[in-house]
Amino acid sequence: MQQPLAYRMRPRTIDEVVGQQQLVGEGKIIRRMVDARMLSSMILYGPPGTGKTSIASAIAGSTNYAFRTLNAATDSKKDLQVVAEEAKMSGTVILLLDEVHRLDKTKQDFLLPHLESGRIILIGATTENPYITINPAIRSRTQIFEVKPLDETDIQSAIQTALLDKERGLGELPIQLDEDALLHLSRATNGDLRSALNGLELAARSTKPMEDGLIHLTLAIIEECVQRKALTHDKNGDAHYDVISAFQKSIRGSDVDAALHYLARLVEASDLASICRRLMVIGYEDIGLGNPAAAARTVNAVLAAERLGLPEARIPLADVVVDLCLSPKSNSAYTALDAAIADIRAGKAGEVPDHLRDSHYQGAKELKRGLDYQYPHNFEHAWVNQQYLPDKLKNETYYLPKETGKYEQALKQQYERIQNWKKHSPQK
Repeated sequence: MQQPLAYRMRPRTIDEVVGQQQLVGEGKIIRRMVDARMLSSMILYGPPGTGKTSIASAIAGSTNYAFRTLNAATDSKKDLQVVAEEAKMSGTVILLLDEVHRLDKTKQDFLLPHLESGRIILIGATTENPYITINPAIRSRTQIFEVKPLDETDIQSAIQTALLDKERGLGELPIQLDEDALLHLSRATNGDLRSALNGLELAARSTKPMEDGLIHLTLAIIEECVQRKALTHDKNGDAHYDVISAFQKSIRGSDVDAALHYLARLVEASDLASICRRLMVIGYEDIGLGNPAAAARTVNAVLAAERLGLPEARIPLADVVVDLCLSPKSNSAYTALDAAIADIRAGKAGEVPDHLRDSHYQGAKELKRGLDYQYPHNFEHAWVNQQYLPDKLKNETYYLPKETGKYEQALKQQYERIQNWKKHSPQK
C-alpha cells in the first residue's frame, strides 16, 4: 500500500521545511542548533498538520542522527527501552514522541536520565499547551517552541512542489490544477498542510483523465475532496477575507442581522476555525473592558463549538454572536498598550526606577536596588504616591477610559480617584 502524499513529502533536511521560519529560518534557534550540531531536547506544540513531525525528521536528516518515532499514549516503556539501547550503541538518537502530554510517570522516570546524558534527543509533539499539560520534570529539560499554522502562501508552495516532484510527489501524473482550486485548497484546510496534501492526492487519484489525458482538478472537485465549500467562486480570491472582515465589522457596529448573515456564510463554508479565531479576537478587541464577561463567554462558546463540531457548533456560535453584537464595546485597553509599544519602539523605554528594581540578591542593597520602595498595602486604600514609570516617561498617559459599559465606568471612576489622589498627595 502506498504511503499518503503528506508522508512521502516530509522534508528530508531543514532546508525543505515548509513555513515555521521563526524557528528554522536563517539565524533562528532550531537552524542554529542544527548548524552547530548542538541539539537539545524540545517540545513542539501547535495545531495538527503544521509541521511538528516534519521539523523533527528534518533535524534528523540534517544531522544524520538515527530517528525514531513513538507515541506517548500507545507505546510502552519497553519501546522506550529499545530506543535507549540503540542510543547506547549509536551514540545519539532523535526520538519524536507524539502526544508527549500523555507521558505517564513510569515512562517519564525512564526517559529523564537519558535526556540528561544527551543520548536521547527528545522532540515532543503535542497540540496541547505544554505549560499546562506537561510535567515540570520534562518541561525543565526541554526548550518549548510554538509551531504556527501555515499561511496560504506556504501551503501553495508545498502543493506546487508536490505536483512537480516525480519521485515522492505527483509529478508522474498529468495534473492541471485550476487557480481557484489551488486557492481554496490552501485556505480551506486552515493551515493544515497534511490535510491539503492528502486532499490533493485524493482528488488526483480519483479524477478520471480527460480525452487529452489531463487530470483536470477544478474547484468543485477540490471542494468535494476536502469536504469544504468555497465561500464564492470569485477569481480574485478575496471572498474569504471579505466575509470575515464584514463579520467582525458587523459585530463591531452592533448589527445583529448582518453579523448572523456573515456567520451563516462561514458556517456553510464549514470554516469553523476562522469563525472561532475571529470571535476570540472580537471578544477582546471590540468588546474588551466594555463587557469583560462577554469576552469570557466568547471563550466558552468557542470551546463548546470546537468540541461539538459542525453542524451543532452553530448553536453556541449564534448565541455568542448576538451577545457580542448587543454588548457595550471598548477598545481602550489594547489601544493604550499599542501607544506604550509605540513609545518603546521609538526608543523611549528608559531605565526602571531604582526603588522598583529587584532586590532579592546579594549586593542589591549596595546598589540601592529597591531601598525606597513603598509597599502599597501598608497605606490607606492600598495606594501610595510613588513613581512607577521611567523618568523620561513619568508624565505619559496611555489609558483613556471609556463609558460604554458599567464595568469600564467603574474602572474610570477608580482611575479618576487615583489621579485626584496624585494631585493632592506628596510623592514618597
